[in-house]
Amino acid sequence: MRLFIGNLNFKTTEENLLQLLKEYGEVVSLKIIIDRDTGRSKGFAFVEMATNEQAKSVMENLNGAEFDGKILKVDYAKEKEESARGPRPGFKRRRY
Repeated sequence: MRLFIGNLNFKTTEENLLQLLKEYGEVVSLKIIIDRDTGRSKGFAFVEMATNEQAKSVMENLNGAEFDGKILKVDYAKEKEESARGPRPGFKRRRY
């Protein structure tokens, strides 16, 4: 189960966050989102827990909890949806 973790301290590292999340179960993947222009954290991350029960435990225990001086916001991650019309006019889609 994939979760969104918001309102992270910009100095929070994946290692620090991983240590916190491991208290609630097996972390399959963890990614703090970085601004590609500045190289700084955008203040949110996505985590995938091994089971739905572990993900629920993370949500129940960490949503509203303080970590690194900030109050965390934890919710189910929403899957990216591609617009039926494609990208917005005037914007080119990046290809990697």
